[in-house]
Amino acid sequence: MGFFDKLRGGLEKTRRQLSARTADVIGLFAKIDDALFEELEEVLIMSDVGAETSEEIIERLRQKAREERIQDGETLKRALREVVADLMGGDGAAFALKSPAVILVVGVNGAGKTTTAAKLAGYYKAMGKEVMLAAADTFRAAAADQLDIWAKRVGVDLVKQREGSDPAAVVYDAAGAARSRGKDLLICDTAGRLHNKKNLMEELAKINKVIDRELPEAQKEVWLVLDATTGQNALSQAKSFGGAACITGIVLTKLDGTAKGGIVIAIKREQEIPVRFIGVGEQAEDLRPFSAEDFVGALFE
Repeated sequence: MGFFDKLRGGLEKTRRQLSARTADVIGLFAKIDDALFEELEEVLIMSDVGAETSEEIIERLRQKAREERIQDGETLKRALREVVADLMGGDGAAFALKSPAVILVVGVNGAGKTTTAAKLAGYYKAMGKEVMLAAADTFRAAAADQLDIWAKRVGVDLVKQREGSDPAAVVYDAAGAARSRGKDLLICDTAGRLHNKKNLMEELAKINKVIDRELPEAQKEVWLVLDATTGQNALSQAKSFGGAACITGIVLTKLDGTAKGGIVIAIKREQEIPVRFIGVGEQAEDLRPFSAEDFVGALFE
């Protein structure tokens, strides 16, 4: 099964919530009027697209319907798809990392942060890069052991210390090892306490300073891992982390099996942070670069 088929399957619940309900609503109205647009906005909100983003989509759709003199439901459905695709903007698949590079993987516990770090390592190794993992989530029990298992699975080096060690010290060791071994990419799994804890942000600041000092030439990325099944809470986390850390990208996990995939649209529009990768399954190959075109295609097909 290709990744698009997995994406389409993973978005099945969201598609039923959004695309199918949209078709049902349009089918109930004999003409395109304000009442129809209000119902469509409600469908978007119920699909976790968010109130602000839903309002903007419907306003753009109204304008498009006026300008193009849309009078039938099928044309309106195609117009809605075009509006969402335009709102989603660029394609994450075009993003490239230079060498050397460092990715700090951040996010709350339970979002899939540690497995995402490992899957990213597997992906970039398959792309031909020499990759190293750093187990800098030293506060969660067995996080380093979990990452160790994954590192062996995807075939990359891992730097870790004992549980409770200073996360910045782990990153310091990993940065030195990555430099001496000529690694292209260092991926650091960081602590995942709640996003409103000040000490977590202080730890991230320490880690950033270590990287700036030890790998000053490296491209530095800070990617926030969000659990799609949490819907609007994921958007809240993006806002909180974005206000306290320089987030350069988002990885959205667990899109498979959720009806809240519309949160991707809200995050893209409201946070203006690019979605870099999405996950639609448990296997390493189920994490892939985000494609706005594929996402919209799978959502509205």
